[in-house]
Amino acid sequence: MRTMIAALLLALLSLPTLAKERPMDTRLLEAAQRGDAQTIGELLAQGAPVDARNGDGQTALLVATHANQVAAAEALIAAGADVNAKDNIQDSPYLYAGARGLNDILRLTLAHGAALNSTNRYGGTALIPAAERGHVETVQLLIDAGVQVNHLNRLHWTALLEAVILGDGGPRHVEIVRRLLAAGADRAIADKDGVTALEHARQRGYGEMVKVLEQ
Repeated sequence: MRTMIAALLLALLSLPTLAKERPMDTRLLEAAQRGDAQTIGELLAQGAPVDARNGDGQTALLVATHANQVAAAEALIAAGADVNAKDNIQDSPYLYAGARGLNDILRLTLAHGAALNSTNRYGGTALIPAAERGHVETVQLLIDAGVQVNHLNRLHWTALLEAVILGDGGPRHVEIVRRLLAAGADRAIADKDGVTALEHARQRGYGEMVKVLEQ
């Protein structure tokens, strides 16, 4: 009995040591997930690779982006994390932040070398899913940054087409259509079947969107 108790105490006393012996890559990724900028700084100072990846190919910065951990993302970017490093499904911190409307992190990526012409697994720029999901401010940030508004993805959709086809016709998507047009979106570009954004809007009964596209 005493031997068992002694063994248990020894195991408990060794837990902190074991935790410290875990790979720095793993600890960095976990710190990124929970937004622990202080631990990130400490691990990087100890030599942890800033672009450590998990099993899905996500860097620590992409992990922080998925969790919308702005402070962690800022710490990693300041240490040189690659804002364009893609995971196994071709998402990067820049592309994911743009697609999901994570504007604080998006601004950080834009200020630190985001590749505006980089594309996701559908062949689309960050602007296209941002338009689809109704992220008005994100769309404007990407337009202002210089993302091409008439880029065609593999479905032969532009941001304008996607805002109509996959949008809900509500105020946010109407405003996005308005801003895309103001930025030079070509309303004459049609999908693979030759259907334009205006025709799609008419088919869906998006009256306000039709008005904007007809102007």
